Amino acid sequence: QVQLVESGGGLVQAGGSLRLSCAASGSFVRLNAIEWYRQGPGKQRELVAAVSSSGVGQTMLDSVKGRFTTSRDNVKNTAYLQMNSLKPEDTAVYYCKIRLWGVDYWGKGTRVLVSS
Repeated sequence: QVQLVESGGGLVQAGGSLRLSCAASGSFVRLNAIEWYRQGPGKQRELVAAVSSSGVGQTMLDSVKGRFTTSRDNVKNTAYLQMNSLKPEDTAVYYCKIRLWGVDYWGKGTRVLVSS
């Protein structure tokens, strides 16, 4: 059974940094990309970044390019989202997701609150 668990969220002042982790368990999780999404208050969930099975990260969301990066450690089966120069508009619940055999598996999310 595939399970994703996010951690690392919390309260941070604007300009600060956080590193989120997504611990993946289950068969074949190393073979697929892991995606990061976020959902801010009153907003739709949006794709932030993705890291391939080989560890190549790509930031998708224009508003975080140059500030957020993603990576993974396949020994630990964990993906990371490094968030720098945080802004109040980055406040959201952050989720990771993996798709295996056409099925999307989501974590429960970790909350990030950026104070101004």
